[in-house]
Amino acid sequence: MSNASIAPSHRARAAGTPLGAAAPGGRRVGLLRDGNRLAFLLLRGVFTVAPILFGADKFARVLTADWERYLAPWMDAVIPGDARNAMMIIGAVEIVAGLVVAILPRFGGLLVAAWLAGIIVSLVSVGGYLDIALRDFGLLVGALALSALAFAGRRAR
Repeated sequence: MSNASIAPSHRARAAGTPLGAAAPGGRRVGLLRDGNRLAFLLLRGVFTVAPILFGADKFARVLTADWERYLAPWMDAVIPGDARNAMMIIGAVEIVAGLVVAILPRFGGLLVAAWLAGIIVSLVSVGGYLDIALRDFGLLVGALALSALAFAGRRAR
């Protein structure tokens, strides 16, 4: 659908129609023309798949054989069991977080953002992983953006 086919007073609204809701007149905005919907779908996909894969790898150990090196000693002391058990608990939580994003992205985005904040604290505490902490901060902002888009899409319905 071309933007020219929409009345001038409705062009701005249609261009920003959250999550592909119907534009004025019942017409739907195409996915590639609806930046909000496209951003939401991309973020939802990434924040569903990545936590599930990272969580599963805490058990499979394909991506790295030593997840424990990222766990701050003081966090290891708080989590029951040894560091390996802590990583399995963390992996299970990551899998659940990915599933929550898939089902309830409004809250899943906030859950993943909080989880990433904890990872950042651990990485900074361990030291030597500031580059990964900075990358995870970018992911945290993306998770917050996902949640914001999901809340905006709900309000628009």
